[in-house]
Amino acid sequence: MAKEAVIPFKGTAQQEAELMSVIAQHKDQDGALIPVLHQAQEIYGYLPIEVQTMIADGLGVPLAEVYGVVTFYTQFSLNPKGEYKIAVCLGTACYVKGSGDILEKFKELTGIDVDGCTPDGKFSLEATRCIGACGLAPVFTINEDVYGRVTADDIPAIFAKYQD
Repeated sequence: MAKEAVIPFKGTAQQEAELMSVIAQHKDQDGALIPVLHQAQEIYGYLPIEVQTMIADGLGVPLAEVYGVVTFYTQFSLNPKGEYKIAVCLGTACYVKGSGDILEKFKELTGIDVDGCTPDGKFSLEATRCIGACGLAPVFTINEDVYGRVTADDIPAIFAKYQD
């Protein structure tokens, strides 16, 4: 298994000011937590504990409630995303055609595990369910680029295109 790289939180004063403005706009609204979380993720790219704490304090809700919502809904991420977001489909059609091997090859090449991000912030890796391209199985994406009918042996050459 790849070694887990821990990337320290690097929020800026500008991001914090923007988040505080969002919180102030929603503070007295019922159901404000989810819209604030969405906007916070737009600002920071993910929702680390530091951001969750600012939201909890700003909205006057328990941190456990914020964390519960963040971990319940799949559109929220606790981990930073890389400049290049690699997503390997592990849906049934892709998995039976070898996407598990493709995922393992990406782990090897990036040195990160699923939901990880390289220390330089260049690559992140996620395992997804069906992306709707079963006819091209196995399928993975790098940002908006879709790759299908590939094998683990094809991955190093494809990966190399994104390394510079």
